[in-house]
Amino acid sequence: MSDQNYTVLARKYRPMAFEEMVGQNAVVQTLQNGIRSGRIAQAYLFSGMRGVGKTTAARILAKALNCEKGPTPTPCGVCEFCMAIQDDKLVDVMEIDGASNNGIDNIRDLRELVQYKAMQSRYRVIIIDEVHQVSRPAFNALLKTLEEPPEKTIFIFATTELQKVPLTIVSRCQYYEFKRVSQKEIKAHLAFVAGKEGLTLSENGYGLIARASEGSIRDSLTLLDQAVAFCGKTIDDKDLALILGTINRDLLFEFSSAVIAGEPGLIFPLVEKVIDSGYDLRAFHKRLIEHFRDLLIVRTMDRPHEILTVGEADLAAFRAEAKKTGEEDLLRYLQALQNGEPAMKFSAQPQIAFETLLVKLCHFRKLIDLKDVLSGWEETAPAAGPGQIRTAASTAPPAGTFGTKRLYPATEPAPVPGLPRAASAGTPAAKPGVYETASPAGRSSVREEAPAGPRSIPAGNAGKEAALRHSTVKLFQDKYKARVVSVENARPPRPKDGE
Repeated sequence: MSDQNYTVLARKYRPMAFEEMVGQNAVVQTLQNGIRSGRIAQAYLFSGMRGVGKTTAARILAKALNCEKGPTPTPCGVCEFCMAIQDDKLVDVMEIDGASNNGIDNIRDLRELVQYKAMQSRYRVIIIDEVHQVSRPAFNALLKTLEEPPEKTIFIFATTELQKVPLTIVSRCQYYEFKRVSQKEIKAHLAFVAGKEGLTLSENGYGLIARASEGSIRDSLTLLDQAVAFCGKTIDDKDLALILGTINRDLLFEFSSAVIAGEPGLIFPLVEKVIDSGYDLRAFHKRLIEHFRDLLIVRTMDRPHEILTVGEADLAAFRAEAKKTGEEDLLRYLQALQNGEPAMKFSAQPQIAFETLLVKLCHFRKLIDLKDVLSGWEETAPAAGPGQIRTAASTAPPAGTFGTKRLYPATEPAPVPGLPRAASAGTPAAKPGVYETASPAGRSSVREEAPAGPRSIPAGNAGKEAALRHSTVKLFQDKYKARVVSVENARPPRPKDGE
C-alpha cells in the first residue's frame, strides 16, 4: 500500500537554516552578517537560475527576523514563529506568486495592506516570487512604497530573469546573485541524501545526476526521486542512464576515435546509429562538444579529476583517447564543433549539417601549417645588409625552387617589364644582386635584391636570374595576397621633373 503522506526529496530535504544551504556561501555569510550587525535593508532582490535556493533563502531570512531569539542569523526553527513561517501559516509573512498577481490592482491591494504594522510577529515580510512577471504599471505603483516602506516591513523579491526587472526596482534593493551550484557540491549533497534514505549509487551515478541537473539542487533531488521510483533502493548506472536520457559515453568515444583517426567513412554509420538510438542530433552535438572539452582537460591538466565528475574507469578511458592526438588538434576540433552550432540550430536538415561538420573534422590532421610551408624559404634566407628592410619574400630559396623541389624549368623566361637586361658597353653596370622594378608614375622605384647564393652569377645570366626571382615573388604574392618587397633604401630618391 502506498504512503499517502509521502514527501518528495526536494521538499523533505529543503534547507531550514542558512547553514544547510548548498553552494551559496557568499550570500549566506552576507545575510548573516547583516542580521548580526542590525544592518537590515527594506528590500532584497535574489536572482539566479531555477532551484538554487532563492525562495528558500527568503523564508529563512523571514524566520531569522521573526524568531523568538532574534533577530538572529541562526533561527531556532522550533519556536512558534519559526514553525508558523515554515508551514506558511503566519499572516505577517506573505509569499506571493508574481505570475498570477502581476496586475496594478494586486499591487494597490498590497500597498494598502503594508500600511498597517505586523499583527503577530516582529517584522512584516512580503516575498514576491518570479517578480519579473509583474507588469510595468504595477512596478511603477510599487516604487514609492519600496523606497520608503512602513516601519518593520521588508520586501524580498526572487527572479530567474533579472534583465526583465526595471532598474528603478533594482536600485531600491540589496541585490544578491545566487550562483549555479557546482557538480562537486551536488554530488556531495546527493551522497548525504542517499545515506539518509538508504540508497545505493555508484560514483558515476552521482556524476550522471549532477551533470543532468545543470547546477540545480532541486532538479538533482527530483531526478534522484525519479531514479528511486524506477530502480528501488539500488540504482544501477545503466538504468540511471536510461531514465535520464543520458547519451551513451561509449558512443561518444566512437565519434572522437573516428575524428582523431581521420576516418570519414565511419561518420555516416555512426550518425545513423545516433538516430536509431532515438537521440536528438542537436542534443548529441551539444554533448559531443562537452566530450571534446573533457578530452582537452585530460590532455592539458595534471589532475583532471578535480574538474571532471567521472569515475576512475572513465578517467582512464579519457586518458587513453587523449593520448592519440595533441592539444592543438583537440582545441581545433572543439572550436570547429562550437562554430557549427548555428548551422545545427537553424538548418532544415540537421543530419546533413552534422555529417558535413564531422567529415570536415576528420580531415583536420591532413592540414599543413603555414610555418611548415615557409620552412624551406627560411633555411636559405640570406642575411640582410645594412640599411636594408626585408620581409618574408627576402628569405626565398634560389629562383625556380621551393625548398628542395624545382617549381619552374630551367629555361630562358620571357622578358619581364621593368627589369634591366644584362649590362652592356656604354651602359652603367647594374649593382650585383640588385635590380629595379617598375613603379607607377609619380612614385619612386622599388629596389629589390636577388638572393645571395653560394655560387656567383655570370654577368650574362643576370637578366635570367632576375626574371626567375621576379616570377617566384609574384607567385608568392598571388598565393598569399601579401606585398613582398625588399627595400635597400628606406627613403627612396625623389623623382625627377617630368617623370
